[in-house]
Amino acid sequence: MKILVTGGAGYIGSMMVPLLLQRQYKVSVLDNFTWGVKPILHFATHPNVEVTSGDVRDEALVKKLVQASDLVVHLAAIVGYPACASDRARAVSTNVDGTRNVVKALDGRKIIFASTGSTYGKVEGVCTEDTPIDPLTLYGSTKWEAEKMIVDAGGIGLRFATVFGVSPRLRLDLLVNDFVYQALHAKQIVMYEGHFRRTFLHVRDAVRSYLTAIDYYDKMKGQVFNVGDNALNYTKREVALKVQEQIDFYMHEADVGEDLDKRDYEVSYDRINKYGFKAEVSMEEGVSELIKVLRLIKVTNEWRNA
Repeated sequence: MKILVTGGAGYIGSMMVPLLLQRQYKVSVLDNFTWGVKPILHFATHPNVEVTSGDVRDEALVKKLVQASDLVVHLAAIVGYPACASDRARAVSTNVDGTRNVVKALDGRKIIFASTGSTYGKVEGVCTEDTPIDPLTLYGSTKWEAEKMIVDAGGIGLRFATVFGVSPRLRLDLLVNDFVYQALHAKQIVMYEGHFRRTFLHVRDAVRSYLTAIDYYDKMKGQVFNVGDNALNYTKREVALKVQEQIDFYMHEADVGEDLDKRDYEVSYDRINKYGFKAEVSMEEGVSELIKVLRLIKVTNEWRNA
């Protein structure tokens, strides 16, 4: 089977491609390499990999690559509400129009889509796939529009918990990753809305969920699935305390600040659990791995002496 991975040089994509290669799949990567080529250097020379530098907004290119594949893993997107808010036109054209290009080219082919729990907006109680959708950010609304196109085309939508952990395309804007970095280098974490409950998922487990979707595609198609683990439901303060178990730092809960997408709920993962998916990496393990790597990274500012 040949699989097209859009956004294959991204945070999840750069971890996913090697796993697909281990299964002897042929993989085609499409990425605009906004963050450079480094994330794919560990697999780029593999004989079963083809790499294309391009954009999902290029309809002709997308059609060519999709129609040369059996299945599409659609990851390419502007991710997170800060990134989407900073360039709204780019967010819509990438997340919505880019997805439309992919769906138009499918012609019956399989597709698995990276959606997000941010589509739900503010929720009371436990969140299931049947909870009404009410996104409060541009990021959430663009992913919701894209997800509907995927499901209408018979594909699978995976609504991810907040992902964390080490990846070749490392991100420090993710909550757990940021907490560990701040604890290591600033020796403090200042948080707001510490009582807000989130759900989390290690990036390796996020990648494994795609293998579940591939293996059970015929049973899962045309549906959406919350992807995470019931054991990884934590408040922001509880995450900080998990970090504090391994790093000594000062923690302060501020009275100002708000999360614009209002995520403060527990999520049920029963639907995907029925297909055997369960997270393997605990918060403690993920934090330990982050410490090993992030202690070696220091973001510097050329306008400061220290």
